[in-house]
Amino acid sequence: MSLQFTQNLKLIQQLVMTPQLQQAIKLLQLSRLELTESIQQSLLENPLLEEKQAQTRGEDQEAQKKPSDGIQRIDVQEKHLLKSAEWDDYLGVFSSTSRHAKERDLPELTGTLENMYSRKPSLESHLHWQLSLSNLDSRQKKIGEVIIGNLGSNGYLQSTPEEIRTETGASSEEVERVLEIIHFFDPVGVAARSLEECLTVQARFQELEDPLLYSLIQNHLSDIEEGRVKELMKSFDVEPGRIEACIDTIRSFDPRPGMGYSEDDVVYISPDAYIFKVDEDFTILLNDEGLPDLQINASYLEKDQDPEAAEYLKKKLQEAEWLVKSLQQRQKTLYRVLEYIVDYQREFFLKGPAFLKPMVLKDVSGTVGVHESTVSRITTSKYVSTPFGILDLKFFFGSGLETANGSHISSESIKLTLKGLITEVDRGRPLSDEKISKHLKEMLDVSIARRTVAKYRDILQIPSSKKRKKK
Repeated sequence: MSLQFTQNLKLIQQLVMTPQLQQAIKLLQLSRLELTESIQQSLLENPLLEEKQAQTRGEDQEAQKKPSDGIQRIDVQEKHLLKSAEWDDYLGVFSSTSRHAKERDLPELTGTLENMYSRKPSLESHLHWQLSLSNLDSRQKKIGEVIIGNLGSNGYLQSTPEEIRTETGASSEEVERVLEIIHFFDPVGVAARSLEECLTVQARFQELEDPLLYSLIQNHLSDIEEGRVKELMKSFDVEPGRIEACIDTIRSFDPRPGMGYSEDDVVYISPDAYIFKVDEDFTILLNDEGLPDLQINASYLEKDQDPEAAEYLKKKLQEAEWLVKSLQQRQKTLYRVLEYIVDYQREFFLKGPAFLKPMVLKDVSGTVGVHESTVSRITTSKYVSTPFGILDLKFFFGSGLETANGSHISSESIKLTLKGLITEVDRGRPLSDEKISKHLKEMLDVSIARRTVAKYRDILQIPSSKKRKKK
């Protein structure tokens, strides 16, 4: 049998994701911060792209074309891009209000100095500051530094005294002495080795002397967590008021003293759009604050270039066109999706979360005229400011249940009703999941299984009736 090479010509159809299409899809799902970073990166890599200087929309366009430094600059709506995109839409249809006009007409959207914040000290730096002000000698401070360096984010000691003794060369008595001093640093109970020790230190700091309190901390924390108060009364044979007073005192302590000094930065959400009620209608304003306003430096294109440079500039011009066109398409798609949401969820915007309707991606894609995956991408990591607060766009999407009269109610409305039911009715005698299910049927005219109530309760981080019971 001989081996040989042959050539065959075959015609097939294949879907190819071009780099331009991949870029457009990527831009859809980026958050505002990621989009800004992506545009800034493109500005660095593409010499034909530059950021337009901050000017009001009403200024003369011709003034922008006059070169001040010998370089001619034109807007993206000029002749090089006019054939490939609707740049008038990009420049003015969506969020056409300039920054200065927005500050004048909508002052509540702009930041103020009061919203600026400074970085708070970490737990480690806060404890080192107190250690430096203490009356400990240099050897004891060295032990204290090792202890502080071995604390977790919740303030608990993650190393054993033996490991600290080995690292510092100190005796067990010296380590315990310094550890006891640090226990009473702010926050009180820090560097504890267990929950029992943490709560005991806080009780000692408040100079509480009730033996029952210390016994409950050392031996019955699980009983307190499970709400077994009657069993505790029988075990200690004391008056009910004394047990309840001790339990209330324990609950006032901080079980995780270090969490107040978490180094996680506060994240402030900048909405991608604002929805305002104007008279009897709603207005959508896309938020372009902070997004670079692009223009093209055409000076390179009007000079004679060698073939290699000309080919390079042609490629960069195509990339610039695609970027601006993709940004325009992103804004247009986001606007159309928001239009559908405002129209479909009108009851929500008028009356509140209890009137949210079930809505899925297919509902939006059919009306807007894009694929479901496009709707999913454009609603990812996007936030909108509504009359009821800043909400994730995914909040408006969710399944629902059918009521007895044939209408539908969203799962978010059910969760809201469940939470209100537990808050208002569930006092003293907590309702079981079965009873909550019956109440919801009476209130919403919808059949909800007990396990569904339990699932919604877990999502809302509401404990079971047994744990909610205080007596």
